[in-house]
Amino acid sequence: MMSTARIFIALGSLNAALAVSLGAFAAHGLKSKLAESSLAIYQTAVHYHVYHALGLILVGIIIIQHAPSGLFRWSGWLMLTGIILFSGSLYLLGTTNIRWLGAITPFGGMAFIFAWLFLFAGIIRS
Repeated sequence: MMSTARIFIALGSLNAALAVSLGAFAAHGLKSKLAESSLAIYQTAVHYHVYHALGLILVGIIIIQHAPSGLFRWSGWLMLTGIILFSGSLYLLGTTNIRWLGAITPFGGMAFIFAWLFLFAGIIRS
């Protein structure tokens, strides 16, 4: 069975590759097809996706360095949830202009915030 640390490092690496691919797709395939405001929304999704893919890798490394704790695991899963909800909703909003998707985005943002707070708490406790 794969360790929690390896799971987060693998998910982070996969998400980093996905974020770079989606960013390149926007730069080369969508730039002439989307309005500037839609492209900006999409690029915001890419930026947060990359940051939190790296965050997942960081969580995995921290778990290796410290004893695995529930706080670290929650941090990693919340980062992944944030990527799906925040970046995912913005990718869709930017490409489809379906406005109600913007209502999902704050839930992903809250997942990101709590992920970093759980990581902070885990470090303080270890």
